[in-house]
Amino acid sequence: MKKTTLIWMAVLAAIVLLVVWCVGRYNALVTEQENVEKAWGQVQTAYQGRAELVPQLVATAQGLVQGEDKVLTDVMEARAKATAITIDPTNITEENLALFQNAQNELTQALSRLMAVREAYPELKLNEQFGKLSDQLEGIQNRVTIARREFNECAQTYNTLVRRFPTNIIASMFGFDKRPYFEADEAAQQAPKVEFKFD
Repeated sequence: MKKTTLIWMAVLAAIVLLVVWCVGRYNALVTEQENVEKAWGQVQTAYQGRAELVPQLVATAQGLVQGEDKVLTDVMEARAKATAITIDPTNITEENLALFQNAQNELTQALSRLMAVREAYPELKLNEQFGKLSDQLEGIQNRVTIARREFNECAQTYNTLVRRFPTNIIASMFGFDKRPYFEADEAAQQAPKVEFKFD
């Protein structure tokens, strides 16, 4: 009788330890998933700040540049496209993130063309309002970069936990899926072409 009781107590203790371990792993997954979603919120906030600044930049430039309507139109169209794509932080898939990132990259490229136009128009270059807005844009671009990096770091921590054995068993049982990463912009990976002309 004593031996049977000891065996049952050992089995019960093992079950309790297994349940405690499973609860701990589940809670760790939830915590890391929340960190990813919080980091995504920071990404969206940074991009939203940029989107809100664009109309002011375009309106300021509009009165000072002539014949650059296409550049200004491209910026506003890229902004509209970028703000139309939203992602639910609980369902960030590779496809959704790729669409979001492509739209944001198009806006970045359109803004780069607008900044290049500034160099051709001294009155725009000297305009105090446009200068302030350009500085704000640069600050926001830095915040976007930081937010994206932090998102990738949180996603990496979460993804590692989701894939690591034996936590991957708990992850698959409760539907914890990997999160995608922001990829580097393809245009940023290409070195600029420099040509020297000698007379």
